Amino acid sequence: MKLSEALAYRAKIETAASGLDDATAVESKELFPLWVAGMPVSIGYRCRYADKLYKAIQEHTTQADWTPDKTPALWVEVSVEEFPEWKQPVGSEDAYMIGDKVSYNGKHYESTVDNNVWAPDVYGWSEIQ
Repeated sequence: MKLSEALAYRAKIETAASGLDDATAVESKELFPLWVAGMPVSIGYRCRYADKLYKAIQEHTTQADWTPDKTPALWVEVSVEEFPEWKQPVGSEDAYMIGDKVSYNGKHYESTVDNNVWAPDVYGWSEIQ
């Protein structure tokens, strides 16, 4: 197979993978393109970085100093855990919404307010037994 044919197949695979739900995508992350600097991305675009799958939450052009693991205002790690570990939001782009679930200090919580940027032991969360 020629390199040009292999690249064409890879493009088809990546296009098909973009339609996968998050649960399937996490299990098949090798189907997604690697993150690269200098590429325009739209909301919902998924790519691999540091062996994790990330989804863009803001339209932007990638930059070398805006890697997915360092810019929570631009990217969110794709996860299918029912109670992912709580992370401090940096703004409205990654704030928790009503019904979002997290794990915090060994307990499980559900957000009771939209645009929730508070820690679960501060405000806006209900502990789930």
